[in-house]
Amino acid sequence: MKIAITRLENKAAGDRALCASYGHDCYTVSPLRAELRMDRVTAFVEAVHRGEFDCLFFSSALPAAIVGPRLERWPRVIAIGPKTAETLLEAGIEAEVLPSFYSRDFAPYLGEWLRGRTVGIPRADVPNPGLKEAITALGGTFREERVYALVPTGTELALDAADAVLFTSAMSYREARWRPRDGLLFVAIGEITADAMQAGGHPPAVVGDGSLAGTLQALNRRQDR
Repeated sequence: MKIAITRLENKAAGDRALCASYGHDCYTVSPLRAELRMDRVTAFVEAVHRGEFDCLFFSSALPAAIVGPRLERWPRVIAIGPKTAETLLEAGIEAEVLPSFYSRDFAPYLGEWLRGRTVGIPRADVPNPGLKEAITALGGTFREERVYALVPTGTELALDAADAVLFTSAMSYREARWRPRDGLLFVAIGEITADAMQAGGHPPAVVGDGSLAGTLQALNRRQDR
C-alpha cells in the first residue's frame, strides 16, 4: 500500500524504511510548516541553565532537536516516545520515555514527584490545557515556552498516487487542504487525531496508538482480517 503521511517539511527521516519494514511504501505531504522563534528558544535555554526547572518535558521530536543541542546541563528529562528520546540522545541527553504516546500520561507517570516542582515544556504554539491542569492538580508548576509556530502551508496534499492518507496530528488534519476520493483509506495516528477526523466528517478506518509503527501494525491487522 502507498501511504501519504502528513509531516513537517524535512521531518520524515526514517518513515520510508519503517513503512517498508511493514510491507508498505510512503511519501510525505506537508499541510504545516514550522516557524522557529529563536528568541524564545534562547530564553528557555537560559532558564534551564539558571536551574529554574526540576524537569523538562519534550512532547515531540522537533523541540528536542531545537533545544537539546543548545543545553549544557539539564535536570530530569522526559520524552514522549522513543523517537524524541533518540533525538535528545544525539545531543547527549538521556531521557526517560513515557509508557504511551500521549501528553496526558505525563503527570500520572511522575505522580507525587511533581509536588512542589517546576516543569519546563518547550513546544509548538498549540494549547494543551489538559497537560497544564494535570500538572497543577498534582501540586506542580510549569512554564511553557512556545519555541515554534505551526503555520499552514496552504498547499493541497498530493494524494493522487496514494492508497491511504495518514494524518499524524489533529492540527495536520484540520489545516490540510485535500480532496477525499473513493478508495482512499483514512488513517489516524492516534485517538486524538481520530476524534478530529470524526468531527470533520472523515472517520478513519484505522487508528494507531500514537506512533507510526503502531499505526502500521493496526493497518496490517485490518488487512489481515
